[in-house]
Amino acid sequence: MKKCEECEKYGMSDSDIKDMEELKKFGKACGHMHGHGRGHGRGHGAAGGGVYFMGMIGAAIYFISTAPDFWMGVLGFLKAIVWPALLVFEAFRALIG
Repeated sequence: MKKCEECEKYGMSDSDIKDMEELKKFGKACGHMHGHGRGHGRGHGAAGGGVYFMGMIGAAIYFISTAPDFWMGVLGFLKAIVWPALLVFEAFRALIG
C-alpha cells in the first residue's frame, strides 16, 4: 500500500492505514482518514466522558445537599446535568462584564 503525502505528514504506518480502512468499512470512522493524526476512531481520549460524569455526580451531590426542599433538589439535579454550560456562562459574564 502506497502512502500519500498526508499519511507521511502525520507519520501513519501501513498498519495504521489498514486499520483506518477496516474501521471505515464498519462505519466506525468519520468517513475521511486524513487530518486527524494517529489513532482516530480507536477510542483515544475517551476519558473526557468519565471526567464529565464525575463532575456531574459531584455537582448533583452539592446542589441536592444544599437544596431546602424537594423541588429545589430536582432543580439542583437538572443544574448538575448542565453544569459545564453554567460554568462557561458565569466565566464569560465575569470576564466581559
